[in-house]
Amino acid sequence: YLGVMPAYSAADDALTTKLVTFYEHLKDSSVPSHQATVLLFDPSNGTLKAVLDGSVITAKRTAAVSAIATKLLMPAFAEVLCILGAGVQAYSHYDIFTELFTFKEVRIWNRTEEKALKFASSVGGPVRVCSSAQEAVTGADVIVTVTMATAPILFGDWVKPGAHINAVGASRPDWRELDDELMKNSVLFVDSRDAALTESGDVILSGAEIFAELGEVLKGTKPALPEKTTVFKSLGMAVEDTVAAKFVYDAWSAGN
Repeated sequence: YLGVMPAYSAADDALTTKLVTFYEHLKDSSVPSHQATVLLFDPSNGTLKAVLDGSVITAKRTAAVSAIATKLLMPAFAEVLCILGAGVQAYSHYDIFTELFTFKEVRIWNRTEEKALKFASSVGGPVRVCSSAQEAVTGADVIVTVTMATAPILFGDWVKPGAHINAVGASRPDWRELDDELMKNSVLFVDSRDAALTESGDVILSGAEIFAELGEVLKGTKPALPEKTTVFKSLGMAVEDTVAAKFVYDAWSAGN
């Protein structure tokens, strides 16, 4: 796939377009599944101001949004973090989650155990590599799914009541990471209702009802409900890339 994600933020005085290629590698590849470039324009006249590494921006802004959702929705005493998947998004989520939150244990599972072992040996803290997704998930307080799965790999009867799940993979209307039981028996939060109802197989195929957008929780118009089992379905929004690109450009400009 080739995705084109344009956005304009008047508040940030920023105009961007992200070009992202998305390839489902049938065999494990050294090339990431997602590669991206962000073009930053001058909103007053359309001049191209900068070309930025969109892959780094995508990885960091996606993990940052998951962290915001987790801060709002996770249970009060969250001790165990579980990551399903060991690609680029697993690393970015691990970095920000271990920086912002204090977990007593971090677990990882990946379809290819070799990649999980490589992940565990290359990050900064202790990580327990699990032999199955069920082993990794059982008893976890916060779960992050960052896989290339097209059928469910996380099942509701494995999930601890009151846990919070960040569902980041399965960005196509016919792809799944979470099963119907989990989707229907959790309080569902999304980044964008419109996007979730057209792009997310987890939402569309389960028929799960969307409770709120994350922005509504941040604005205080909808409650967070951290005492419930919660799912945040992340698809990504172009405005996140715009704000991040402007932040990077402004920091670079200030240094020059």
